[in-house]
Amino acid sequence: MREGQYRVVVNDEEQYSIWFADRPVPDGWREAGFAGDKQQCLDHIERVWTDMRPRSLREAMGR
Repeated sequence: MREGQYRVVVNDEEQYSIWFADRPVPDGWREAGFAGDKQQCLDHIERVWTDMRPRSLREAMGR
């Protein structure tokens, strides 16, 4: 992977972050299917993460 490449990761609470593409995904996170430079990844997260409440809170509130 080129230097400066990242991937989008998501945890069980459906919270998003970016992670270095050349490093193993940390425990508790999984790949979200998008990679690119830092800004591309941040732009992707902004498009897809429209409800920033953790999944457990959304479920408790009945959406």
